[in-house]
Amino acid sequence: MIRDLPVSDRKHVRQAALRLIRRDVPGFTATLLLNGLAAAAALVSPWLLGRIIDTISAGGTIDLLAAIAVGGALLQLILSRYAEQIGTRFSERTQEHIRQEFLDRVLALPAATVEHIRTGDLTARGTTDVGVVGRTLRDAAPAVLISSLQVVFLVAAVFLVDPLLGACGLLALAGIAAASRWYLRRARAAYLEEGAARSELAEHLAANAAGARTIEALGLQHRRTRAAERVIERSRVAQLRTLFLRGVLWPSVEVSALLPPVLVLLLGGVLLDSGQVTLGAVVSCVLYLRQLQQPIETILIWMEQLQSSGASFARIEGLQTSATQTAVAAPEPRDEHIVATGVHFAYESTDDVVTGVDLTVRPGERLAIVGPSGAGKSTLGKLLAGIDRPRLGMVTVGSVPVADLSPAQLREHVVLVTQEQHLFLGTVRDNLRLADPTADDNHLEKALAAVGADWVGSLDDELGSYSSGTELGPDRVQQLALARVILADPHTVILDEATAMLDPRTARRAERSLAAVLEGRTVIAIAHRLHTARDADRVVVMEGGRVVEVGAHDELVAAGGVYEALWSSWHGSRRYGHPGASATAR
Repeated sequence: MIRDLPVSDRKHVRQAALRLIRRDVPGFTATLLLNGLAAAAALVSPWLLGRIIDTISAGGTIDLLAAIAVGGALLQLILSRYAEQIGTRFSERTQEHIRQEFLDRVLALPAATVEHIRTGDLTARGTTDVGVVGRTLRDAAPAVLISSLQVVFLVAAVFLVDPLLGACGLLALAGIAAASRWYLRRARAAYLEEGAARSELAEHLAANAAGARTIEALGLQHRRTRAAERVIERSRVAQLRTLFLRGVLWPSVEVSALLPPVLVLLLGGVLLDSGQVTLGAVVSCVLYLRQLQQPIETILIWMEQLQSSGASFARIEGLQTSATQTAVAAPEPRDEHIVATGVHFAYESTDDVVTGVDLTVRPGERLAIVGPSGAGKSTLGKLLAGIDRPRLGMVTVGSVPVADLSPAQLREHVVLVTQEQHLFLGTVRDNLRLADPTADDNHLEKALAAVGADWVGSLDDELGSYSSGTELGPDRVQQLALARVILADPHTVILDEATAMLDPRTARRAERSLAAVLEGRTVIAIAHRLHTARDADRVVVMEGGRVVEVGAHDELVAAGGVYEALWSSWHGSRRYGHPGASATAR
């Protein structure tokens, strides 16, 4: 049941931008002030040049005016340098805030959301989209800010020199306004589509890479190639759309930027003959309007980056929307009883894979869920863990629906551990403290000992060693994951084949250690090795999505039902090495 992450609308994006500015008001204010002063200083030289021309025409001296013009140029250079420096620092700090907020939001997503979103989409938002926004803050935003201030000041200066010439120049800029409006009305949707196509392509490539052996074994190369071609075609069409928009915008703006000086020269010549303006005024206005071309071209160059960044920022902020939509205020559970009542669940476009399950898990109980492959064991485990919500019925802990608990509440009550685990970049100590940041080395060592991870003592720096999952191997990574469960200290632990990556002897030792450490806590084990079921207080047997038997191991073996058949098959394979029994036991 794959769901797409939402995209924030313009209103939320503006609010997010204002929030980032409020986090660093001094930096933003200093950037704005220095850029404004630098843009104002750039107006001095053209105005003085006009005064110099008029002064020379009148036979006066220009030494002071020339000195002021040089001073204005130097002042502009100094202000521009410091404005760029402070603006870069502001953008880097803001980029850091965006990255940190993105990480916090990803970690705060409910398990149900993470389970059903496209991995490629989340990866693209955390890498490509965050990178685009970062580059915009570092490069595009300061350049566009400076250029925008220059445009405003230059147009105002032309009006101050001569209102009629200023109106003529402003009228000539109407082409730029029209082309920009046409582009902006279409750009956001086009860049959002480009981002979605990019995410789909990343998802498809990642799936092909991860399942390459399966694709080859099943002869699915042609089918996957055709699917890849469709995804690539969607990405190509989306990129061509944004390219077309740029292809219309750029020539229109470049042509429009050349018209103001030309029209002012023509009108200025007419007004100069009639004595309504001076030559210096015409020259100043032409120079001001000629200077407009550089900031307009800068804005044009970065406008595409700004639109792409705006779409990326909307995708990043969509995580906040997702967290808000999925967060449900739930009361604190009254006790530790987990109860499933009339539970039905179906994946998208399928029949129910869990049907009419009624189950009560008593606090402190060891419960094993067994059954043949496809019986619905893992699905029931996800429902009990609050990752999925029943289609019908309810799963509660302490009379509160498990799926309604916030991520923080859920971690305090129920933890699901599967065979798929991850070793994060950092030391062994860092990886263990993800479960309990306050744990000291003594607690970490006890947790490692509980799961039989005595190999940590042979590492060069023991808890302080840096290791990757490839270096340690899947069995050791799984042991670290089990140690994190002990440190997290929930009252209910659901183990979905959590020791599948361990060899039988290590798995048996880890399971016994977990049983001792988790004394007094509820443990629900989705078992593929039936010795786990033999050690459990009760065994739940599933078949065809239904609970068909519940009872103690000895009772179910004596009853001669489904469990007895599974046990005989598995026990026979243990004794005689039957190759197919393991699959049956699953």
